[in-house]
Amino acid sequence: MKARKTLITLGAVLLVVVALGAVAAANFRSIILFVVGSRGKETPVANIEVTWNRGPDTPAAGDRPPNIVFILADDLGINDLSTFGGGVAGGTVPTPNIDALAASGAIMSQAYSGTAACAPSRAMLLTGRYPTRHGFEFTPTPGGMQRIMTLFYNDGTRPHDMLRDARAEAAQPPMTEQGLPGSEITVAEVLKARGYHTAHIGKWHLGGGKAFGANAQGFDESLLMSSGLYLPENDPQVVNAKLRFDPIDKFIWARMTYAASFNGGPVFSPRGYLTDYYTDEAVKVIQANRNRPFFLYLAHWGVHSPLQASKADYDALSHIQDHRLRVYAAMVRALDRSVGRVMQTLRDEGLADNTVVVFTSDNGGAGYLGLPDVNKPYRGWKLTFFEGGIRVPYFISWPGRIQPGTRLEDPVSHIDFLPTVAAAAGTTPPTDRPIDGRNLLPWLTGPRPAAPPHEAIFWQDGFYLAVLKDGWKLQTSDNPKKDWLFHVAVDPTEQTNLAASNPAKVAELKAAIAEHRRGGRPALFPATGAMPVMIDKTLEEKATTADEYIYWPG
Repeated sequence: MKARKTLITLGAVLLVVVALGAVAAANFRSIILFVVGSRGKETPVANIEVTWNRGPDTPAAGDRPPNIVFILADDLGINDLSTFGGGVAGGTVPTPNIDALAASGAIMSQAYSGTAACAPSRAMLLTGRYPTRHGFEFTPTPGGMQRIMTLFYNDGTRPHDMLRDARAEAAQPPMTEQGLPGSEITVAEVLKARGYHTAHIGKWHLGGGKAFGANAQGFDESLLMSSGLYLPENDPQVVNAKLRFDPIDKFIWARMTYAASFNGGPVFSPRGYLTDYYTDEAVKVIQANRNRPFFLYLAHWGVHSPLQASKADYDALSHIQDHRLRVYAAMVRALDRSVGRVMQTLRDEGLADNTVVVFTSDNGGAGYLGLPDVNKPYRGWKLTFFEGGIRVPYFISWPGRIQPGTRLEDPVSHIDFLPTVAAAAGTTPPTDRPIDGRNLLPWLTGPRPAAPPHEAIFWQDGFYLAVLKDGWKLQTSDNPKKDWLFHVAVDPTEQTNLAASNPAKVAELKAAIAEHRRGGRPALFPATGAMPVMIDKTLEEKATTADEYIYWPG
């Protein structure tokens, strides 16, 4: 009898173990996310009031160079702005403040991001140099992110798996050390040497700590985005839209908190919806520096995922029935309000007439949001070199110097930012190294030079490369092994691939890419994998083997 009871007990235990194993197997992805979210996540302290350094009580005598305000959006699709005749939700959510900024100065009608991903574009904006110069080619990522993303992406429902290089992942330095080298000279350092007070607010993503943070790259003060939520997930003033089909989104929600830090100090909770909080602090920076020249780099997180809107903005858009689109539209609305508040503060402080304001996005809109119209009418998304991934809004306002309604139709790039604002400030870029960008002021303020600013513009991400030259754009990749050739001067939406019918042009442009890369610096840290990106479908849409795609290393 005793032996029988023992067997029954052992059988019951075995059944429990099997049942628990089955539950774990069925929910192992959720378990993984729980583990990811519970390890290494820093808990911010309560809000800390930021005290910005104040300039003199009265302005110095003599001429003063113009202030520079640089507003950078994150993942903003070109069709998100009503400036270009579009706008979110079929144009029902206009962007009047951004439109007014664009109309007050110059619109670069064919403007390109440095690349199709955030961090390398920021490196090019701040240095005026291609990755062939500084090696900052790939986006820094937390350890283990590629492994988690692969686990969720490769679920058997997609035609192409995400690739992971475990050896490269093991060799990857910590995210804070995946930084822009200190030997690079940023626009902040150029302007600081000219006597500017320099302040950074928001996203940095070029490394961290004393070696790579904003304070190490020329910024006197830095209010840093220390994680990735716009408000805590359960805050009563936030409305969330999670993307069940996106592994990046799953990682963000599991890993990120609502956090900021100031000048390397403790991590604390911001105050209010993140886009508005950054704007509040930008207003304070302008007010504190009204009597001295300043450079303000306002690097918004909006409209990058996670999709989180303030409840007030969400409630104001009740005409939009689709919940996800409504949250996204509300985020765009907050970004537009930010631009309006910054511009109003400049007017209130009597600084508007002596301030250069630049607005752009780090790259095009992301297909992994599942919103098909963000880059309309262009093909492709963030993480591709199709126009949708790299065609960006790019506006410069400078009252009295750049006439309202100015348009520059020639192709320009993010690398032009540093030499252009350096010239506006009455100084020059570094002379001890090549600068790839061009000072655009001659094309914006006076009789234009006969030649365009650039003979060619280049993009690179591992084995995926592109060039635009004389109206022709070539993309070439090793995975898939394919060339795309478009005459964008007559086919700006890239409908007709001419690679097979024009091999001579393909060869010419490949030679230009090879010459550009000859002697270039290798990447500072390796790509840990590659993500397949459909060109004509969002991540939410069902993809097939017949759909065009690229692999994006990173």
